[in-house]
Amino acid sequence: MPEHTIIKPDDVIHMAQLSRLAVSEEEKPLFARQFGDILGYMDVLAGVNVQGVEPLYSPVAHSGRPREDNAENRRERAAMLANAPENDGEYFIVPRIV
Repeated sequence: MPEHTIIKPDDVIHMAQLSRLAVSEEEKPLFARQFGDILGYMDVLAGVNVQGVEPLYSPVAHSGRPREDNAENRRERAAMLANAPENDGEYFIVPRIV
């Protein structure tokens, strides 16, 4: 593994803080190794010759025309409000923010 893909426990702590995750002392070496493996694989991918290969924007062939962009009321109000924590039968009720 190239040297620039070696992840130190301090790097794991920094990434965990950025991700708002709690990482235990036992998990730090594991995550450091896994992050290093991921970056090492990126080095392998960077070495692949892609000269003359067109970019792939989607793995699925998109045949057919998209539907017309028309406004439609496809759902009933009662169905939309059914899972709301609070509603008045017509609108969602949310906490006031001032």
